[in-house]
Amino acid sequence: MQQHDCSPLTDFIEYPETEMLERSADFYNEVKRRHSIRNFSDRPVDKAVIENCLKAAGTAPSGANHQPWHFVAVSSADIKKQIREQAEHHERGFYDGRAGEEWLDALKDLGTDANKPYLEHAPWLIAIFSQKKGGITNMENEEDKKTNYYVHESVGIATGILITALHNAGLATLTHTPKPMSFLNKVCQRTGNERAYMLLIAGYPSEDATVPAHAQVKKSLDDIATFL
Repeated sequence: MQQHDCSPLTDFIEYPETEMLERSADFYNEVKRRHSIRNFSDRPVDKAVIENCLKAAGTAPSGANHQPWHFVAVSSADIKKQIREQAEHHERGFYDGRAGEEWLDALKDLGTDANKPYLEHAPWLIAIFSQKKGGITNMENEEDKKTNYYVHESVGIATGILITALHNAGLATLTHTPKPMSFLNKVCQRTGNERAYMLLIAGYPSEDATVPAHAQVKKSLDDIATFL
């Protein structure tokens, strides 16, 4: 077997079975309070909170440990305005027919439309980018960068951890994927090696924030899991 550098696992914590059950139930009860909202307060959120949540996302597993993601955290009012203008431009085309009748019908119960005021109102927007090439160390020259593997899967896992970390910190979130999202590269000054993956809105909910009844319908365990 090929030898490789490694170190002993020292920070794993094993819990008694009764505590494992309690912890798993507690986490479920905590995470099921997470809701996507579209009404955000403009109350500021400390940058350090966002930094900690991004560091948590950066611990995600990834193909060959290449960590093929980059997060652009935006609090600038000017840049948020640019993002809103571009996003709403593309969203108008989406809702005016580009999406197709079936897709638009699926969105009706959520009450969404082309207007996205939260893109300016929320204190933080986090643009998530996937990287086609990079490797475990950052290389300045494109020709020195290594191919990344399982990019979509890796960035998806990191995004899930980020959403959960923000919820755990006491913030509300909303995932937003305007089509196309290529404008985010220009607004966020990212290279052609990166592809916009998702826009995450984060902040406190406004006093009039609501959760659509449709969004609260979750499939049962029998519907989402099989035990063999």
